[in-house]
Amino acid sequence: MGWITANLTSGLARKARHLLLAALTIALFLLNLRRTGERAGRLAERLSTSERAHEIQRQMLDAASRRPADRDSLAQRLRDRRF
Repeated sequence: MGWITANLTSGLARKARHLLLAALTIALFLLNLRRTGERAGRLAERLSTSERAHEIQRQMLDAASRRPADRDSLAQRLRDRRF
């Protein structure tokens, strides 16, 4: 009689252990997936910020390339209303 009870509980314990391990594996996978998504979001935000900064730098360089060479050129542009 003890042998039957031992086999039943060990079989149930084994099934419970397998289910617990499966649930733990799924939970860890979901947590890792969430963390990976957060990391990807931070990287995307950093990329968009750097792209905005580069665009502003390009605009500044473009404006600097179109500036008057000296004071006389500046005065001429102001007289011609091209500033």
